[in-house]
Amino acid sequence: MAVTQALQKKLVYEPLDTLRDTFHPSKAHMSFDLIIKNGTIVDGSGQTEPYRADVGIQGEQISSIGDLSSVEAADSIDATGLIVAPGFIDVHVHGEIALLGGPDQFGEVRQGITTQLMAPDGFGWARLRGKQAEELWEYTKFGVGDVDIKPDWPTIDSYLALFDRTTPSNVCPQVPHCAVRVEVMGWDARPATEDELAKMADITREWMEAGACALNMGLDYQPTANADFHEMVTLCKVAAEYDGVYAAHLRYHILGREKAWRETTALARAAGIPVHVSHERVDDETAALLDEIDRDGDDLTFESYLYAAGMTHMTMMLPMELQEGSPSEVLNRLENPDVRATALPEMKNWLGRCDQVVGFTRSGRYIGERLIDIAERAKKAPEAFAYDLILEEDGYQGFIFPWQVPVEEAAATLERTIVHPRMMVASDGLFNVAHSHPRSQGCFARVLGEFVREKGLVSLKEAVYKMSGFPAERFR
Repeated sequence: MAVTQALQKKLVYEPLDTLRDTFHPSKAHMSFDLIIKNGTIVDGSGQTEPYRADVGIQGEQISSIGDLSSVEAADSIDATGLIVAPGFIDVHVHGEIALLGGPDQFGEVRQGITTQLMAPDGFGWARLRGKQAEELWEYTKFGVGDVDIKPDWPTIDSYLALFDRTTPSNVCPQVPHCAVRVEVMGWDARPATEDELAKMADITREWMEAGACALNMGLDYQPTANADFHEMVTLCKVAAEYDGVYAAHLRYHILGREKAWRETTALARAAGIPVHVSHERVDDETAALLDEIDRDGDDLTFESYLYAAGMTHMTMMLPMELQEGSPSEVLNRLENPDVRATALPEMKNWLGRCDQVVGFTRSGRYIGERLIDIAERAKKAPEAFAYDLILEEDGYQGFIFPWQVPVEEAAATLERTIVHPRMMVASDGLFNVAHSHPRSQGCFARVLGEFVREKGLVSLKEAVYKMSGFPAERFR
């Protein structure tokens, strides 16, 4: 259920070990609705070593942890040989629409995820009406899947009400910057005026009052990519008033990775806000930046899904100036042969080995196939085939993008990433599509299977912390 701002102020995150041993023999007359017996508790605090105990639950609350063998309960679960842990929290996942129904409705909860944050990459649709709602829904459809839903949520409350005790996982809102900017400025590729900034600040404040824990921006996506530093600082200062966080897909395609990170740390200082970087990894470039952040004392965290591949739409590989505008404006622009000739060299550079895998298309063609193989059959250069496919599918398509580095380097990067103290786990999952990235259904299980049990890179205590206590603390 969406947590309101008023309720958030009453909640205090408290590691479960504070309840440990609260049972005393003199309270043997107590009874519980449920006792989870004989489990090994990993409490998510990152501080307490796993220990054996029973968990007593009354109503919807854990009320006692300890030896409850002599206590009565209406129901019990024997957890002998099993782990008892807090529900996991996914801080970056394109899953909120999937929660409302469809084949992947339980994709998150099957991994133990009981809470997910909304508005990843700043995607959202609340408050938008008519053409604005339809255009942003069409643009973000690659992130929500092919679902039969009309975006008709004229208020924040009308949107959050969809999730009020109706979905498999709980949700917590973030401010969806894409929707905020579309409402005030449409798809204009320019800096905001002071009057427009004031309107966006008001909407940001309304979201924070409705319980948002962060301002989220996708700085390689439209129209957020057009936000200048002044706009980012202005809106972050509003979020900071509510003890909020700034979370973002950084401005990689415009600035390059190092400059995008530096823009983020500069923003943290200018706005006085903690920052969180989406779907990153620790390689030589970011390791040096993270060392600087440690030395400077910047308040920054990041998350990773721990697969050596990403997923997004092929439109992202176009030069950024060709991505500006509404979906129909972009498609009309791409019809121009001169624009095509201009775009192909940059697309070729981004595509590298051209081993990207088609996840979905509007027509259902090519799903599960590699770009290089399809292009060869079509007797086209891969970048030309990819460009033409955007047009043929009216913009709705998505690809899995393997990292363009050697396999050994990718594996070493993942191992450096999981052990970094600023890193938490998040799936960046996409749902309700034909051939999604395996991170969507497997991210959290993979952490426990590969990085804890098989490789022993982190302990079970550390892994559960990175999937529960750490995100809980970070996002309030």
